[in-house]
Amino acid sequence: MDENNNGISSPFSILPEDCISNIIYLMKSPKDAGRASVISFGFKSASESDNIWAQFLPSDYREILSKSVSPPLNYSTKKELFSHLCRSPILVNDGSLSFWLSKSSGKKCYMLCARKLSIIWADVPRYWIWTSIRESRFSEVVELIDVCWLKIRGQMQTQMLSQKTCYAVYLVFKTRERWYGLETVAKASIGFVGGSGGTSFVFYQKNNSVYLNPPTDSHNHQSVEQQIDGRVPHQRNDGWLEIFLGEFYNDEGDGDIEFHLWETEVLNWKRGLIIEGIELRPMDDV
Repeated sequence: MDENNNGISSPFSILPEDCISNIIYLMKSPKDAGRASVISFGFKSASESDNIWAQFLPSDYREILSKSVSPPLNYSTKKELFSHLCRSPILVNDGSLSFWLSKSSGKKCYMLCARKLSIIWADVPRYWIWTSIRESRFSEVVELIDVCWLKIRGQMQTQMLSQKTCYAVYLVFKTRERWYGLETVAKASIGFVGGSGGTSFVFYQKNNSVYLNPPTDSHNHQSVEQQIDGRVPHQRNDGWLEIFLGEFYNDEGDGDIEFHLWETEVLNWKRGLIIEGIELRPMDDV
């Protein structure tokens, strides 16, 4: 008699194996498929099968892996591959992109490195320097030395992303201990370029207010986050900061998504910003 993990007989033990596999296959969430393994030994066996976990991997996962510059992945089952891609991002496209999967949905996630972004005056050493730091997943990050205006733009082909998915876009960065000028408000916008609608830029979300470093109360030196009208950075588990630039819905993967961050105050000198890249991940993984 089939039993669950507590040694108690399970009513599912009378189900044929192909029926159990069909039940698990209809579970569109990787989390639910994983939980099914505790129902009975039959469910555990079926939930480990490649046929089940293949549905949670992107249809083009082999092509993505072929572009990896990270150390080769060691896996014997598709479940192991899925778990690895959720746990440890890999570098693809000559190391300019970081790729991983959402643990909750299996949707694609990416981070574009700073070199893939258009940053005003980034190639002028008196304003910015390109450097390597141990904490980054990329070989290079860019550090702001001294500049009077901030303008960052990035773009990505939506066909690389999961379709029928709402994505969140974040700037991922750090600040030096001795920074200045980053407390002023900036604007963030997201829009679509090209595709069936033509080549013009169409705003999806326009002019969201963001603060790379929230202003502080001069009397008690505490953040006034609750008092400002705009988005502020939050600490990530990997030690970096991220600030939410906006979101968009990727329908059929038609055209490119473009994101902008720019400062509204000209001649506001600043320094101490370190940019790793811009991250796109599903809203259900936020």
